[in-house]
Amino acid sequence: MRSANMSALETQGPFEGPQWPFLAPRSTYWIVATLMGMVVVLAFFVNGMVIVVSLKFKKLRSPLNYILVNLAVADLLVTVFGSSISFYNNIFGYFTMGKTMCEFEGFMVSLTGIVGLWSLAILAFERYIVICKPMGDFRFQQKHAIMGCSFTWIWAFIWTSPPLFGWCSYVTEGLGTSCGPNWYSGGTNNNSYIMALFATCFVMPLSTIIFSYSNLLFALRAVAAQQKESETTQRAEREVTRMVIAMVLAFLVCWLPYAIFAMLMATNKQIVIEPTLASMPSYFSKTATVYNPVIYVFMNKQFRTCLMKLLCCGRDPFGGDDDSSSVSGRTDVTSVSEGGGNKVTPA
Repeated sequence: MRSANMSALETQGPFEGPQWPFLAPRSTYWIVATLMGMVVVLAFFVNGMVIVVSLKFKKLRSPLNYILVNLAVADLLVTVFGSSISFYNNIFGYFTMGKTMCEFEGFMVSLTGIVGLWSLAILAFERYIVICKPMGDFRFQQKHAIMGCSFTWIWAFIWTSPPLFGWCSYVTEGLGTSCGPNWYSGGTNNNSYIMALFATCFVMPLSTIIFSYSNLLFALRAVAAQQKESETTQRAEREVTRMVIAMVLAFLVCWLPYAIFAMLMATNKQIVIEPTLASMPSYFSKTATVYNPVIYVFMNKQFRTCLMKLLCCGRDPFGGDDDSSSVSGRTDVTSVSEGGGNKVTPA
């Protein structure tokens, strides 16, 4: 069963000319172009700053920060291959670059988007390993950080390359100005791929994030319970709780609409989704390139202090501590393990 936008595309091909008024009014395309333009400018700035600051300040090149840079690189590539192309195409009202470029754009956006998605999961798992110490005195080293970053790219490539070889396909989506996996048309070939992608690139990373941060919160609460009279410990617990909620909500805002729409189309052949509504999940996921760095990097005191020094010619106007470090975003948990010596200090 085809969705409404697929039927409309029969009126005029997605690569032949403007899709208004077949899919949506022209004003809709201008609104989306404006949104994507804002995303492009902001994403280039914030992710570019993460990479520049990491290259300039040696102390930021610790193994625990590798995945943050990996996330920034993935988000920057999503901006280059996704948001920028979407901005350009929405100005004209159709995918101006042809079918081959559509397939390439769909592949690159899916690849780099899933790299960013899994980077969030690896980041959460690394924090769980370092802070909760489930493997005892395991030391997180450069090789482990490289393995984590490499995993995100290899895993993403494994699950985004099949549409290039016949298992599903990359087609124009929604308003016809961007491309992605074909979750519109139905059929066993498309549906089986979408369900596999849902399991491996949404359920698995989300489960990893929830597991890791839940254990982190439980560990911090155990420390806080032992140090009830310590305002510093109590404040640290509250800050980490807020940070974890922000991280999980940001993940869900980015990927839950895409997952819901794709699964609805894969499991319910009767459903019809309007083109404008069908485009929303793709645009939601692209906006993550802006708020990911804000949540995961700029709210990290060490990164923030170095950024202020870079922007203010070597001075931090907020008086940040050069030696502060953070492995949990807003807090630095020196040790959360059984026995004495537990210590939680704010970042």
